[in-house]
Amino acid sequence: MHDDTNSTTESTRRAHLKAVSALVAGASIAGCAGDDGATDEPDGADATGTGPTETAEGSQRATPTPDPTATETQAETTAMAESTPPSASYSVTIPPAGTVTFESVPETWVAENASWADMGVALGLGKPSAVVLTGEYRTWQYEDIPGLSTSKSGMTSLWQDGISKELLYDIDADVHFIDPNYMINLIPNWDEADVAEVSEGVGPFCGNTSFSTYPWHEGYPYLSLYEATEKVAQVFQRTDRYEALRALHDEVISGVDERLPPESDRPAIGLVSPASTEPEEFYPYRLGETTAYKHWHDLGVSDAFDGTDIASFTSDRGSIDYESLLEVDPEVLVLYTDQHRPRSDFRSTYLEFMREHSAAGQLTAVRNGDVYPAGGMYQGPIANLAKTERAAAQLYPDEFGRDERLYDRQRIADIVAGRHGEN
Repeated sequence: MHDDTNSTTESTRRAHLKAVSALVAGASIAGCAGDDGATDEPDGADATGTGPTETAEGSQRATPTPDPTATETQAETTAMAESTPPSASYSVTIPPAGTVTFESVPETWVAENASWADMGVALGLGKPSAVVLTGEYRTWQYEDIPGLSTSKSGMTSLWQDGISKELLYDIDADVHFIDPNYMINLIPNWDEADVAEVSEGVGPFCGNTSFSTYPWHEGYPYLSLYEATEKVAQVFQRTDRYEALRALHDEVISGVDERLPPESDRPAIGLVSPASTEPEEFYPYRLGETTAYKHWHDLGVSDAFDGTDIASFTSDRGSIDYESLLEVDPEVLVLYTDQHRPRSDFRSTYLEFMREHSAAGQLTAVRNGDVYPAGGMYQGPIANLAKTERAAAQLYPDEFGRDERLYDRQRIADIVAGRHGEN
């Protein structure tokens, strides 16, 4: 449990980081705890549909140790040492938590998933102390950004056959970017009282689960990717970096939109997750309006499953086989896979198997080689730009070259490091 020997300074800081008392007791959460399809695992956490299975790095509680091979950006290693607190308390309103008041800028944080983690990295906060599943935090998008590291060394996976309050006390984060209703509805043995206890004893829960839709989310809005990023920026008093990120995003997407082919020439994609690397079964996903599908909408594609009775895996946990896929016969298949794979590895693992399969080989997408990785479901500002760039080259190779860069990596590095205002 929490170490009672912490210094007076730490105790004072902790006392200043309390949410208003209405955080979890208010009407925004009351009435949302009904278990409409709750499971014994965090829904949607594993895009393969197999539940919250972890890689070895995240299956046990992580012991924070330095990674001698990682080269971290100055912003990532020193961001928490920045001392720019406001002269007075400030409040941020984040549904469903409501208004959360801070007497000083938080120093440590936890993210529900890779979307929130990527938001923090983009704002120069470094990576969070923990996420629900470290195996689902894919960091390939940092590989070619100067100063950023793909390392997750020392990051804790909260999911360990559930999420324990003891672990959250042990991590002792100032703020949890986790939707309180996510904890109440999807995590076993959690209720409003547990959320209130940890909010008061450790730090507030002020996330918003927006990568997919849920029945318990109907009473408050889903945040867009940049609405959520702005909330993180407000909490950490880094709205200038948010504005710089948003400006970069708008420029990139505007440029992409100008180059898209006519709507009649844009493909309908089938978004699925294979049950294995030699799949006979797939978990289908519909192109919803939540953050998981932002880049597909920006690229103007349509959903191949429109007009069918195929429901999203996030709704009914159902699956489809090759017979069902052949009835739809998507022009393009994009796969949520168990891990990030380079292009050659992806094609040798999935596409070659499907080409040799008697049923899969009949699919138009397989015959034409239009089977591509979708990445993970989660995306913050950096991941979104990376996914948009990759998907543009996959879907429209005549317009966007495979090696074309649609966004400036150095500009991202400058924003992360707080150099975006320099001439």
